Amino acid sequence: MSDPALARPSFLRRHAASLVGGSAAAAIAGWLLLRPGGGAMPRPHAPDLSLLMKAPVAVQMHVAAAVLALAIGTALLAGVKGDRLHRALGWTWVVAMATTAMSSLFIRQINAGQFSFIHLISGWTIVALPMAVYAARRHRVRDHRRAMTGMFVGGLLVAGSLAFLPGRMMWAMVFG
Repeated sequence: MSDPALARPSFLRRHAASLVGGSAAAAIAGWLLLRPGGGAMPRPHAPDLSLLMKAPVAVQMHVAAAVLALAIGTALLAGVKGDRLHRALGWTWVVAMATTAMSSLFIRQINAGQFSFIHLISGWTIVALPMAVYAARRHRVRDHRRAMTGMFVGGLLVAGSLAFLPGRMMWAMVFG
């Protein structure tokens, strides 16, 4: 017998426009509020990967793991739940998210060597990941779905949007 929760439209399908629009609005609002010296709005361009290659290893690992988690997470939210592919991609996503969260603990250049608000998201992810896996293994689908969706939205979309604020490396890569 199939689980009725698995037959529902995925979170991504139901909220894709809101997620994309909210992320874009946050990035634009951040730019408008924090851009140095005002002036014309910069135009995005192909990422300048040389900036990433010059960054510390922790930053390179963090960006690579976050991009992988974003791609896999999008596929997981959009795809069929509970099958073998979902489980295999899910384990890969868990490893990518754990790598993203743990590597962020070594990235403190912006805050004079101190932890910042965004590190709270990392701590939350490190605690929530095993709990979400445990929920899935106990067939608590609703708890699993809520935890994983929360980490995708908070840990990837919200934190990722903050990475594109003026003065940050991702901003320089795309708008600098």
